[in-house]
Amino acid sequence: MTNSNSGVNQKVVQPSSIELVKVSGIKKYFPIRKGFFNRQVGAVRALDGVDLTIREGETLGLVGESGCGKSTLGRVVLRLLPATEGRVTFESKDVLTASESEMKALRRHMQIVFQNPYASLDPRMTIRQIIQEPLEIHKAARGSELRDRVLTLLDLVGLSREMADRYPHEFSGGQRQRVGIARALALQPKLIIADEPVSALDVSVQAQILNLLIGLKYEFKLTYLFIAHNLDVVRYVSDRIAVMYLGKIAELGDCGEVYRNPLHPYSKALISAAPVPDPDFDRKDRILLAGDLPSPANPPSGCRFHTRCPIARERCSKEEPQLREITPEHFSACHFAEELMESPSPS
Repeated sequence: MTNSNSGVNQKVVQPSSIELVKVSGIKKYFPIRKGFFNRQVGAVRALDGVDLTIREGETLGLVGESGCGKSTLGRVVLRLLPATEGRVTFESKDVLTASESEMKALRRHMQIVFQNPYASLDPRMTIRQIIQEPLEIHKAARGSELRDRVLTLLDLVGLSREMADRYPHEFSGGQRQRVGIARALALQPKLIIADEPVSALDVSVQAQILNLLIGLKYEFKLTYLFIAHNLDVVRYVSDRIAVMYLGKIAELGDCGEVYRNPLHPYSKALISAAPVPDPDFDRKDRILLAGDLPSPANPPSGCRFHTRCPIARERCSKEEPQLREITPEHFSACHFAEELMESPSPS
């Protein structure tokens, strides 16, 4: 894949400065229960105070290790999961306190493409029924208009109209994901949350789906929250990138700037671990992290990354760093972010 400044991913449209989505202090705790009386004895802190904005027309990439809370955040934004604490607004409307009727209206503008194209489609429904279901629920089309909308959506995602009356098991993984994208587009949303949309696909198919998402973004002026663990994928599609670690945002900034000059040790380690095209090239800058990701049920005190951080000091284990602006529009949650500016990673 090429980087974010070349090929199909050329930034032909600049994102707006308008905040479409604002996440403030979001926490999501999953209770741990034990015993005959099913008493709560603890909680998994999947999200523990996340602040984030998604600007209109941009692709915000959310990256981190498995278990860091990326997918949970996407589901909380859409209120597919209730938040334990915090606030989410979409176009200044409070998502978490909206009534059932208000939430139904909001869902027309907020859609999701799920990770697993094999599990996200009902095997008992035809592709036509799957795509037209949101249109029927929201009474957005009926009769011949409904049939035409389904066929148009199939055209948009690169599927033949003759496929409309087939079932999901007759399709490949890439074709199923195209169906999922068509369903997400049916109501002409403003925001699409793409939750690991290519991780279950072959590499060649991944590129096709990514290029499709990029093309649709510019054609329909979409805004994406793109969730992934693959750094190259995030770099290819994103305008800005947020790096997540154990339920918190570790770094946030312009995609190119974060890759050229990461200001958090975790981001630096992730970028150094990314594979390079030349198999004979031995990277001297690779950073090997010690230990495993700590349990979100019992996160470390202070900075959550200090147990694996190569530059950790005594302060890190006692004082939790705040996400702060180090350079214009580039934020880091590291006490010593300024020191990292002196030794940027290669892009």
